[in-house]
Amino acid sequence: MTVGSRVTMLTNPASGHGSAPHAAERAVARLHKRGVDVVAIAGTDAEHARRLVEGALERGMDALVVVGGDGIISLALQVLAQTDIPLGIIPAGTGNDHAREFGIPTKDPEAAADVIVDGVAKTIDLGRIKGADGTDKWFGTVMAAGFDSLVTDRTNRMKWPHGRMRYNLAIVAELSKLRLLPFRITLDGREVDTELTLAAFGNTRSYGGGMLICPDADPTDGLLDVTMVASASRTKLIRLFPTVFKGTHVDLDEVQTARARTITVDSPGINAYADGEYVCPLPVEVTAVPQALRILTPPR
Repeated sequence: MTVGSRVTMLTNPASGHGSAPHAAERAVARLHKRGVDVVAIAGTDAEHARRLVEGALERGMDALVVVGGDGIISLALQVLAQTDIPLGIIPAGTGNDHAREFGIPTKDPEAAADVIVDGVAKTIDLGRIKGADGTDKWFGTVMAAGFDSLVTDRTNRMKWPHGRMRYNLAIVAELSKLRLLPFRITLDGREVDTELTLAAFGNTRSYGGGMLICPDADPTDGLLDVTMVASASRTKLIRLFPTVFKGTHVDLDEVQTARARTITVDSPGINAYADGEYVCPLPVEVTAVPQALRILTPPR
C-alpha cells in the first residue's frame, strides 16, 4: 500500500474480551506513521457495522481493515465478497483462525499493520451457504454441523459462567447426551446417507482457535474439504479431541474425509455454524466459490 492510501478500519469493541480498541489504537498509530490515511468506524451492533462498511465502500477505500476476531471478519466478508477491495486483518479475537491461516501476526498489532502496508493481496476462495430459510452467507474458514454446533447452541443458551468455562461445561453436558446423528450429505451429486457425530466443511484448515479439523484444506483449490466424524463412544471422542490440534485425527477409523465443490447437508434439528457464527438451521447448500476475496498477507 502506497503513501497516501486510504483504508477504512472497522473495530469490534468486544473482541478479545475488550482488548480490540487498544489493538486498533496501536495499529492506527503505525499506519499513520507509514503514511496511510485511516477512517475508523465501529458499529453498535452487527447490522449497524455492516451498514457503516457498505457506506464506506460506496465512498471508496483502498482496503477494509478489521480489528477483532473471526466474527467481525465474517461480517466484513458479507460486504467484500466478489469485490476488488482487499481485506486487512489486525487480529484481536480469541480464535483468530483467519489470521493464523494466512500467517498474520496475532499478538502484535504493529506487525499486523505492517502487513497492511507491505503485504501482498492474495486472491482466495470463500464458502457460500444457502439455507432453505433464504439465508445466503459467505464464510472464510469452516462450516460445522453436529456435536460442535450443539455445544455452541448450548453455550449460547447458558447465562453462567462467563468465558471459556461456559463452553467447557457445554461440552460436558453434550458429551453426556452423545449420540450419532442422521445426516444426508450430497457431494457434487453423490448422495451419502450416514450417521455422524459431526461434519465440518473447510475452505481453510482450522476453526475454534487452531483445531485443524480439515488439515489439508486449501483456500485456492476451488473445493471444500469435508471431515466426517462418527463415534458414539465418549471415550473415543475425548481421545480424538487432542489429535484435532495436530490434524492427525483424519488417520483414525472414526473419521472420513472427502472433497467437493457443491455440497448439500441435512440433519433434523441441527444448526449450521461458520466462522464461529450461527448461520441457519439445516438443510443448507454449501459451495466453494473460487477467487471470491482479496486478502492482504505477509510478503513472500
